[in-house]
Amino acid sequence: MEKDMGDKIKISVRNLVEFIFRSGDLDNRTGGRRDTDAMQEGSRIHRKIQKRMGSDYSAEFPLSITIPVSRDNTAFELCVEGRADGIVSRAKEKPSVIIDEIKGVYMELSRLKEPIAVHRAQAMCYAYIYSRLYDHEEIGIRITYCNLETENMKYFNETFTFKELEEWFLNLINEYGKWAVWQIHWYRRRNESIKALDFPFSYRPGQKELVTDVYKTIIREKRLFLEAPTGVGKTISTIFPAVKAMGEGLVSKIFYLTAKTITRTVAEETFQKLMEEGLHLKSVTITAKEKICVLDKPDCNPVSCARANGHYDRVNDAVFDLLNNENDISRDLILSYADKHNVCPFEMCLDVSTWADNIICDYNYVFDPNVYLRRFFLGEKKSDYIFLIDEAHNLVDRAREMYSAVLYKEHFLKIKKLIKNQNDTALNSRPYSTKLEKRLNACNSDLLKLKRDCDNCRLVENITDFILHLMRLTAEMEEYLSEYGMPHDDPDNILGLYMDIRHFLNIYEIYSDKYITYTDYDEQGEFRIKLLCMDPSDNLNTCLDKGKSAVFFSATLLPVQYYKDQLGGREGDYAVYAPSPFLMENRLLMIGSDVSTKYNRRNSEEFEKIIQYIIAFTEAKKGNYMVFFPSYQMLNQVAVLAQDRLEGLVIQKNNMSETEKEAFLQDFEAEPGSSRIGFCVMGGIFSEGIDLKNDRLIGAVIVGTGLPMIGNEKELFRGYYDKRNKRGFEYAYLYQGMNKVLQSAGRVIRTMEDKGAILLLDERFRQTQYTNLFPREWYPNLLVNLKTMKTELKNFWYSKKEFAKQTLR
Repeated sequence: MEKDMGDKIKISVRNLVEFIFRSGDLDNRTGGRRDTDAMQEGSRIHRKIQKRMGSDYSAEFPLSITIPVSRDNTAFELCVEGRADGIVSRAKEKPSVIIDEIKGVYMELSRLKEPIAVHRAQAMCYAYIYSRLYDHEEIGIRITYCNLETENMKYFNETFTFKELEEWFLNLINEYGKWAVWQIHWYRRRNESIKALDFPFSYRPGQKELVTDVYKTIIREKRLFLEAPTGVGKTISTIFPAVKAMGEGLVSKIFYLTAKTITRTVAEETFQKLMEEGLHLKSVTITAKEKICVLDKPDCNPVSCARANGHYDRVNDAVFDLLNNENDISRDLILSYADKHNVCPFEMCLDVSTWADNIICDYNYVFDPNVYLRRFFLGEKKSDYIFLIDEAHNLVDRAREMYSAVLYKEHFLKIKKLIKNQNDTALNSRPYSTKLEKRLNACNSDLLKLKRDCDNCRLVENITDFILHLMRLTAEMEEYLSEYGMPHDDPDNILGLYMDIRHFLNIYEIYSDKYITYTDYDEQGEFRIKLLCMDPSDNLNTCLDKGKSAVFFSATLLPVQYYKDQLGGREGDYAVYAPSPFLMENRLLMIGSDVSTKYNRRNSEEFEKIIQYIIAFTEAKKGNYMVFFPSYQMLNQVAVLAQDRLEGLVIQKNNMSETEKEAFLQDFEAEPGSSRIGFCVMGGIFSEGIDLKNDRLIGAVIVGTGLPMIGNEKELFRGYYDKRNKRGFEYAYLYQGMNKVLQSAGRVIRTMEDKGAILLLDERFRQTQYTNLFPREWYPNLLVNLKTMKTELKNFWYSKKEFAKQTLR
């Protein structure tokens, strides 16, 4: 739902009818996920059907109507708009006009006895608008269902008089009226508060210019790539101008996108600060289903969850109750109101997001083709959304992963055995399907042929036969599951394979020269085939084009041209490097020039050198330190040698729980009575997103360049980019490694009062290709050996008088 200035509400036909007409149970057994895939395939089948039509057929016909509404002492205009799939004009027949609504489905069409209520309502809305605009006393509707696998068609036809449609449509608008009235009153209050809102802090050096840059990016509908060192205040500097633009009617919704919980929390606290300053704004944080579900494991159907029973009959009341009473909508508030109204908290949260001004969520909810918020981004329409993308350096790898797909040969065999074991009529009256077995065998045979040709890793040029067999298999699986439901033995496996195949087919639909297909074996020796996204920029662009503007920001966005290329930067988009506000004399950056962490130099002698550096670095001043290693393997090797030689040593473990993580960080206390030294992994949970201010962390040692291990996929990236731009090593290894280094080093200086030392341990940090990636605030830096480092640390931490006192102790 959008609102124009001057109390005019806009809503799409689809959103209107889906909101008003939904009812009944929340039920994952009735094809919710499969319906989602049908929506993704919908545009393709729409175009195909529309092309078959004759000259009397007008495809994608835009329709819009604005009507005056008065309710609860509030007068406004309501604009209902959309595109009819088709208009059929038949001058010599009755009715002379038919509204065609096309729906792609995976279900067997023989089971469809009548049109689905929401689809019929969409067609009726378009029929009313068309008949009113073009003075038709009678008009027809046709719901066209097309099976996406077989492309078989089924039609449902009805004819209405204009008076019938008008009565039905006005009742629909009346039901929506209370929501529209609430929206108008809320927008008035919100916008008045935004106009009165001032920046809540004193501007740091360069911060006002940064706020201005973000605002200009929004009003010019550009994308901004912002390298903003820690301490600049990038969160408030992006949120504040976005909120101001909303108050001016330039932005209808803010999406604050993050990759980690800690940055989500910072965003929440920033909006809370603005609310304390007088801002009225509905802000909601979307929590993953697994984390907010009231069950131990989500299973959304009336049999497994009482809240699923009649969920849609109650959820609108729950949302309306919350919206009228809360602004800062946290996970706990969602849980409380969901409990009060006995509805699913996750689905309720998604519905609340429809009405929220700001949505804080993971990247997935905007960019992932499987879980993106379809209520906002389905279709081609562009809206006045602003995307604020925090820690944007993480999005490159996340996007490549989102837009890639993999299938394992073993999974096809496993499901074949599972289905065969169901041939026990006493168990579930489930007959064995020879047709399903045939489809599974065909896919397995394709993979077997590919396996025979693959010794280690092999590029594959053509998989059209395999794709055809996958499409036939999904059609048969859909039929089988619709008829008999999930097997009792192992429902997750069969549904998992089904969803993996659907994702594989969906990615194949968008396959381009920015992809490769390859086969190899995983660490357990299982054979797999993968559609690997090498460059996600086109896919991200498709998502970003649904909004007005985007701001990508991070403390480590170097080199910026690489991130612009990978994240959908366009010609004319902006890149800004915000200067660090920290005093140069409060940071000491040193490079240990006689140490190497190259694989062929990793031995006890080199590890002993590293330990000597760590001992000298941490003994120079009592305090809290972190040492970052390129891998758990190297961390553990050095830790064994360092036991009993380092004061207060604590070691990061693999797969730490939230409780263990919090306990680890609590050891780094303010004003410590003794030193604490944490051994951590670059790219891990403690290398970014944590905020140990003041003397909770006074130094960091970075052991190695952070380059990823050599592997099949990394080498494929290297080869791909060597052909494209001769920068294969940089794209596959260097930029990712140096980003880990920069993030790890960034843990030290967090506030204007902080003082800290950073030691880079690897001779490669002297090479130009590495120093070119140093941020401006890393200059000047010092090349040191063990002896000279001790002197530099003494001079950095102490004056001559202080050092004399320290020595006497």
